[in-house]
Amino acid sequence: MTRLLPWIALVAFASVPLWLKDPYLLNAFVTTGIFIIAAMSLNLLLGYTGQLSLGHVAFFGIGAYTSALTALGFDIELIGGIRIVHEPWPVWLGFIIAILFTGLCGYVVGKLSFRVRGAYFVIVTISFAEVVRLVALNWVELTQGPLALTSIPPLTLGLPGIGYFDFFSKQSNYYLVLGVVVISYIIISRLVNSRIGRAMVALKENESLAVSVGIDVTRYLVLAAVVSAGIAGAAGSLYAHYLKIIDPDVFLFLYTVTMVIMVITGGKGTLAGPLVGGLIFGFIPVVARSFAAPEIQWILYGLFMILIVFVLPQGIVPAIEKWFGVDETKDSVGAPKAKTQDVP
Repeated sequence: MTRLLPWIALVAFASVPLWLKDPYLLNAFVTTGIFIIAAMSLNLLLGYTGQLSLGHVAFFGIGAYTSALTALGFDIELIGGIRIVHEPWPVWLGFIIAILFTGLCGYVVGKLSFRVRGAYFVIVTISFAEVVRLVALNWVELTQGPLALTSIPPLTLGLPGIGYFDFFSKQSNYYLVLGVVVISYIIISRLVNSRIGRAMVALKENESLAVSVGIDVTRYLVLAAVVSAGIAGAAGSLYAHYLKIIDPDVFLFLYTVTMVIMVITGGKGTLAGPLVGGLIFGFIPVVARSFAAPEIQWILYGLFMILIVFVLPQGIVPAIEKWFGVDETKDSVGAPKAKTQDVP
């Protein structure tokens, strides 16, 4: 039965646009899905390697700006009078470039930041996010600064001679986001249930023991950072092309906090945790808006989060697995969970 749950959930969510006609709620599903993708990417670092990145929103924002600028084009002058003129490229190409570029940024940041641990690592990631935000705010010639990048085209797929399809409507964007959620889920699932994933879990559980059996700490942590950053960049790209406008507020610390809340309350280190936590905390403001004033909404949001943390300290998904007697040696897709002693 456990193996069927992902398929049942997929069919259920695929049917949503068929019966949900309220554009406001459909928009909530789309934006929540985008942040679920970002939360899944953060869970790879926080849940499977034990590294808390409070600057993860930087990759989200870099992906958004990279994809938007690739599709819009730009004309900038660098130091020494060198001028770079970029003509607009196809939107789907911008999406791919955003993933690759954010993955590269993840590699660079991982190489530098994983030399430290604990609070120092957190400070490095926060500082990186703030630097990127200031660049987006002040490099007006490239990013338009606080004036924002506008008229960002929607994502387009197609082949010459066959036709093109624009993801312009909320329904089409819903299926696009759902597709990226599924692909991200599969990628992370394959990774964490592989030999690489066992090494990552070993580093989280006991880094000294993992090193003693020959696991290269930096190698596996940097790999996790690259994959995590690439997926976060994909989420940022979807965000930019869905809203069709972005500004430096895309780097707000609040977005990182939202991702962390989704991961921890859902159950860090579980594949389904960010999905469950994302749906709950993505829709609490939507539900509360119908009966509470804005200031009360955030109070309810905070109280509900505190309640979950106190009542279900391991998260919602682990608690449900325990209640229903799911084998704790299996993960959410039925594969054996990694253990430190399993790592070669």
